[in-house]
Amino acid sequence: MSIYEDLLAGKTALSLTGLGYVGMPIAVAFAKKVRVIGFDFNAEKIALYKSGVDPTKEVGDEAIASASVEFTSDPAQLKNARFHIVAVPTPVNADNTPDLTPVEGASRSVGKNLMPGSIVVYESTVYPGVTEEVCVPILEAESGLKCGVDFKVGYSPERINPGDKKHRLENIVKIVSGMDEETLDQVAKVYELVVEAGVHRAQSIKVAEAAKVIENSQRDINIAFMNELSIIFNRMGIDTESVLRAAGTKWNFLNFRPGLVGGHCIGVDPYYLTYRAEQMGYHSRIILAGRMINDDMGRYVAECAVKQLIKADLPVKGARVAILGFTFKENCPDTRNTKVIDIVKELGEYGITPMIADAEADGEEVKKHYGIELTSFDSIKDADAVIIAVAHEQYKRLTQEDIAGLYRESSGHPRVLMDLKAVLDRAEFEAAGYAYWRL
Repeated sequence: MSIYEDLLAGKTALSLTGLGYVGMPIAVAFAKKVRVIGFDFNAEKIALYKSGVDPTKEVGDEAIASASVEFTSDPAQLKNARFHIVAVPTPVNADNTPDLTPVEGASRSVGKNLMPGSIVVYESTVYPGVTEEVCVPILEAESGLKCGVDFKVGYSPERINPGDKKHRLENIVKIVSGMDEETLDQVAKVYELVVEAGVHRAQSIKVAEAAKVIENSQRDINIAFMNELSIIFNRMGIDTESVLRAAGTKWNFLNFRPGLVGGHCIGVDPYYLTYRAEQMGYHSRIILAGRMINDDMGRYVAECAVKQLIKADLPVKGARVAILGFTFKENCPDTRNTKVIDIVKELGEYGITPMIADAEADGEEVKKHYGIELTSFDSIKDADAVIIAVAHEQYKRLTQEDIAGLYRESSGHPRVLMDLKAVLDRAEFEAAGYAYWRL
């Protein structure tokens, strides 16, 4: 019998290594069809899952509590599975070179517990070649098994969008690949159990790796173009959002908007591609130019905030600036690689320590990783300037009365309002005397 048939018959299990924003929803989805072992080294996270708590908010506490996933922080449990999925983060180092430490560590854990006749599928975003050139040697060394003889590998890039309740694992076409036709067929059939939208069988593992890494590179470049336009139009005194609304009436105009580009996908993946290109003797121009623009937007926003304070005849040093939103994207609790921290750091260079509130973020996580104490929206008072940095739904619903309550009463100066994602009505606030600014 094949691994696919054994899974359906309950004769073996599917393992998921890395239970974060990507891995956990995959584990929960597969658990509805087959036996699933959910492994993560983070014992605290495993304890939360076992108690029915979803810290990622991706599937919700109820789904976690009712899921039949066998959550564990013991890698030895991986021996009970023959179909392994690895979905760990792939960040970059301080110099923006790929940090393969998590995927290498996961490969060692799987390799030490790899049984003959298994298939290992990687979902982590990597540059073309990592699965076969980096991961396979680790699997072989740790297991003592031979790839292609004793076990097989495949690659199926994750496409989960944290915080997105519309585009889910089930309704996004899944790219699948395998080291040979037999493996590809097995991998495809397994993923077809949970992906209602179907799968796309890539020509090779490297093709699948490349397809994933260019998805976010393409978005990064397009957002960088919008950010550059925003900088240009700001100097011209033209409202960028109004320009984009007008241009968007053409049928083939791409609907991108300027903004901060953080997180562990769009702001990271392009560096994996350019790193590999450098190894092959090619220096990227367009991709790195886009990265340079997007990486600088936090500093740019902070500088514009300072200029707005000066225009309002408000003292800069010690100014009371409130920032609404700290996560890397809207409606998501994840603060990893958030670019709002760049605004905070740059304001600090001007002697400004902002008050920061976030409707979604975990305050303890923010304090642990950034040394920042979040405050509540209701506790923000007497602000000179307010920066709406993240377009959480809660902030989109704010009224002019809600916003006014954040500022000093009758200070005699214009109220500086920085609406980075254009969630408020510009005309309404300008009519009320606000010094309104947006990207």
